[in-house]
Formats: sequence, structure tokens, C-alpha cells
Amino acid sequence: KYEVTQAQYLTVTGHNPSQFKDSRFPVETVSWDDAQDFCSMVSKTTGEKIRLPTEAEWEYACRAGTRTAYYSGDTEADLERVAWYVGNFRGGTNPVGQKKPNALGTFDMHGNVYEWCADWYGGLGPYVGGDLVDPLGPASGVFRVIRGGYGNAYYLVCRSYSRSRDSQISRSPIVGFRVVLEVSPRTP
Repeated sequence: KYEVTQAQYLTVTGHNPSQFKDSRFPVETVSWDDAQDFCSMVSKTTGEKIRLPTEAEWEYACRAGTRTAYYSGDTEADLERVAWYVGNFRGGTNPVGQKKPNALGTFDMHGNVYEWCADWYGGLGPYVGGDLVDPLGPASGVFRVIRGGYGNAYYLVCRSYSRSRDSQISRSPIVGFRVVLEVSPRTP
């Protein structure tokens, strides 16, 4: 529903690496490896499978059934209602859940911080090969996928289909993450 907050990260890991300190803000300045460690710690504590979303899962959660540039529409005014980006930048990150959610009840999919995805970055895009259901990214690579844009990003960077990449060991004050609770399919 939200990006992992600094309070949540501190509770699980015992430290807060964020540059823009506030317990209600998304944790940032975390590497992909840090995000993986967080997921592992939460999984061990809860007995649930917690992980980063695949790039396809991230985009599905972002779009919430829409085909527009943002889940709120196609214009910058539409983005303004749902995201922290260059048009309303306040000099850092902002508390999670302050803008309008999408139809799935998911907040902050556009702007605030980029979000790590589980996949390796493939230069041709994640969906090469026609109609696919829940595609996975490349089996290996140099960079990891980040999605969603960030607080000081130009509005085009925050589109639902925009994607970028970073080294999995990089720690940047514009990159955080959200997690997925993996639920086993029910058997009849």
C-alpha cells in the first residue's frame, strides 16, 4: 500500500540510512541489497514471504487497470493530485500516503522516491515478445530496475511506464522501495 517508511526500516534493521529524516517519510539511501536484507529479516520474523515486486507486478500495481500516463490521467495536473514531483517539490521526500491512492488503494506509485524492483534491467524493456502474463526480467545483468520517479523529477519521468536503472549496491537519496507479501495460491 505504501513505500517502506523510515520507522518501519528502523524497527526491522536497527538503523535509518535516510538523508531526509522523518519517521513518516519513505526510507531512502538504501541499496537493492539493503532492500533484500530488509525483506529477508521481515520474512524470518513473520514467517511470511516478503519480497520486492517484479517490474511487471510494480507496473500492474501502479496502473490499477488504467492505460493513461499516470493512474490519475494523462496531464501534469492529474499527476499533481497523486504525486510528489518537481511541480510540488519541497526539497526532499514527503510523508507516505498524503496524495490520492489509485483504484487498488496503493499510494505514492508516482514520485516521492524511485522504488527498487526485483528484476535485472534489460535495455529493450521488460515486455519484449508480445502478450505475456506476469513476465520476469532478464536472468542476469549489470543494473537493477527502479520505477516511479522521485520528488524532484520532471513529470515525464513519473509516468506509469517509465523505467530506469541503478547499480544494486548504489545508495541514493532518491531511491527507496515497497514490498510484496507473496501469498500461496489456494487449492480447491
